[in-house]
Amino acid sequence: MKKSLISGKAAKPVGPYSQAVSFGNMIYTSGQIAMDSSGNIASDSIEGQTEKVIENLKFILEDNGSSLENVIKTMVFLKDMNDFSAMNGVYAEYFGKSLPARSTVEVSRLPKDVLVEIEVIAFINK
Repeated sequence: MKKSLISGKAAKPVGPYSQAVSFGNMIYTSGQIAMDSSGNIASDSIEGQTEKVIENLKFILEDNGSSLENVIKTMVFLKDMNDFSAMNGVYAEYFGKSLPARSTVEVSRLPKDVLVEIEVIAFINK
């Protein structure tokens, strides 16, 4: 059965969707941006935004029985592919040991005009 998941430590959704949903022992997050729990964008740099996005994902996963180590797939959306290397440096600090599968694409615009959005698929510790 599908279940809506939430973490009070991560940014609240800005529309009619869940931060994440679980189905069986899997968690599927919505795309997370660099928004803090007050609704403010945490940084204007790609490095700062990437760090905040991954921290939001970490909160959602850990508050719902999973972790970044359990991530099996990430999808990264960049406003500018020229930011790939800088984003990748921060990303490697968090995922460098677990190495989930990943897709990275450039998009023309992201919510609140942020520089990066990331969503993940992870399994729940049972």
